[in-house]
Amino acid sequence: MNAGPKYEYLWADGTTIKKPISCSAPRYVDYLFTWVQNLLDDERIFPTEIGTPFPPDFLDYIRNIFKRLFRVYAHIYYCHFERMGQLGAEPHLNTCFKHYMYFVYEFNLIPRKEELAPLQASPPYSPAAPAPAPRPPRPYPSPKPQPERHDRHRI
Repeated sequence: MNAGPKYEYLWADGTTIKKPISCSAPRYVDYLFTWVQNLLDDERIFPTEIGTPFPPDFLDYIRNIFKRLFRVYAHIYYCHFERMGQLGAEPHLNTCFKHYMYFVYEFNLIPRKEELAPLQASPPYSPAAPAPAPRPPRPYPSPKPQPERHDRHRI
């Protein structure tokens, strides 16, 4: 899979494919989603029991997931942006990507900025908005209780 002539992404998951291989974008995405699903199903990485701590390298797993998801966005923008526009999906793609990047910046999930380079160059697309500057995490207030709605199941 690639994001233009300068960026080729090889796949290796460290278990079933140890040596990085070149593969098509659909195959890369299939490998990626299978790998992520296997991580989500692994109780050692994503414990489901209350009180079970996350492993010390949990953030490393999350960063690797987000780095690889960024590569899919880079591929879509570089190789399929024109088609997304023809389908009328450009605003949706831009909104999803913008929210993804806000989340990445908020929690510093792609700390190596060179990973973001494919979308920093002058590719054949125009992103909806420049990426925001990173900011330190902020404490979140407790969510406000929502009033109970009684009309939900009204016919």
